[in-house]
Amino acid sequence: MSWLPDDFVHPVHVPVPDTALHLRPIREADTALDYPAVMGSRERLWEIFGPAWAWPKETMTYEEDRIDLLRHEKEIAAHQSFNYALLDEEETAILGCVYIDPPERTGSDGEVSWWVVDDLAGGEMERALDALVPQWIAADWPFQQPRYLGRDITWQDWLALPRAS
Repeated sequence: MSWLPDDFVHPVHVPVPDTALHLRPIREADTALDYPAVMGSRERLWEIFGPAWAWPKETMTYEEDRIDLLRHEKEIAAHQSFNYALLDEEETAILGCVYIDPPERTGSDGEVSWWVVDDLAGGEMERALDALVPQWIAADWPFQQPRYLGRDITWQDWLALPRAS
């Protein structure tokens, strides 16, 4: 049994209201945009994701990022998990990501987390994304109990939960 219905079709373009930004599934070809976004915000991202995912490592290379994005692209195609890039209108910059994953811990049927680059942290674009993600998940994804990691549960509390079977 899959974590998503067999007939589920994932969104491929999601506008972020009141901005010139949109979400779309990330691809290996996005490495040239993703690597500077991740490494330019690495210290803050490590504070958020490091304890749970050990990411992004200080020593992550461009090639390691490319391999990671290829893995994400294959997981999206197989509906195993989803990584959406937050892009400007012309797709010249990745400004963050949204992750939609099967539950690793008990108590939810989907786990969602997201980030923006340091330049957008605490600003209007981040607030627009913060408002969009739960509405988008409720409207377009088949979850009954989504969990918003780092939002409705701290990462520390999430790590303390029993692993999903």
